[in-house]
Amino acid sequence: MIHTLQWTDRGVVFIDQTRLPTEEIYVTCTTYQQVADAIRNMIVRGAPAIGVAAAMGIAIGVKSSKASSAADLKKELDDICDAIRETRPTAVNLFWAIRRMQEKFESLRGRPIPEIKQAIVEEAQRMHAEDIAANQAMGRYGATLMPSSGGVLTHCNAGALATAGYGTALGVIRAAVEQGKKIHVFADETRPFLQGARLTAWELVKDGIPTTVISDNMAGVMMKQGKIGAIVVGADRIAANGDVANKVGTYTVAILAKEHGIPFYVAAPISTVDLDTPDGGGIPIEQRNVKEVSHIAGKQMTPDGVSIENPAFDVTPAKYVNAIITERGIARAPYEESLRALAKSHAASG
Repeated sequence: MIHTLQWTDRGVVFIDQTRLPTEEIYVTCTTYQQVADAIRNMIVRGAPAIGVAAAMGIAIGVKSSKASSAADLKKELDDICDAIRETRPTAVNLFWAIRRMQEKFESLRGRPIPEIKQAIVEEAQRMHAEDIAANQAMGRYGATLMPSSGGVLTHCNAGALATAGYGTALGVIRAAVEQGKKIHVFADETRPFLQGARLTAWELVKDGIPTTVISDNMAGVMMKQGKIGAIVVGADRIAANGDVANKVGTYTVAILAKEHGIPFYVAAPISTVDLDTPDGGGIPIEQRNVKEVSHIAGKQMTPDGVSIENPAFDVTPAKYVNAIITERGIARAPYEESLRALAKSHAASG
């Protein structure tokens, strides 16, 4: 099993995703500031993993606090949450995790400080376990939508590396393979950060799942040649109407899928559904360092003086999405109704 992030006595341990696939290096963060940097610098990435990392960052900050009163500890908690909140704006799981940890703290008012600290740590550990269980449930639902054999295309990395373990989109593929389906994955390289070429391919090779890496601009011709039977991707935020924010390039893949009559699926936990954002127009899109575009492996590829855009995400309108796979079941249009129903069932069971 790939350990994307783990809570240990030494600190929060992350596999450094910026070093894959050539180096498998682990980084130990002993302060919440280091966890925030790990999120910001994409040592850890993927919406569910970012959420769990945020919770663990808050836990490590609270655990190491020298506060002698609940009021002082609350002030420190707020400062910690503010620092982590500023790391990445698009993945809603980050904000969901912060809110959950704050609510947990409020429920502990009046308890002794050591008891509060222990409960906060346990909440972060619980979120880690819940994420893995959710991904496995998501995989079981989504596997029913995968073809019995043939090619499945995915964009970016929505696997174990993007979660606490198992994966969302890759979890669906893993579950389908475990059920005996003969899947061959086509992984878009996912410029400019190459999550598909570096991370998705690395994961699937480890699992022994046949995989072909293609550059992003090859997806259309692969569809035209009949090599793709389905597409499954993850998400960083899903609006109430089913609009999906995912790694930039997803929108292009969805349009191509519609043109070629290929089903386009999104796999994401309920925590990625943002019912407070009515549609994709309200989703903030992170702009990243232009050097991710202008340089490859440290070598400059573009001329000095040229303008560069580097949005990390785009928004795929709900009309291009055939189904949204969650740990609570499969949502279909109209998404305003189906997503809200699944979210309510999640809240009721929680």
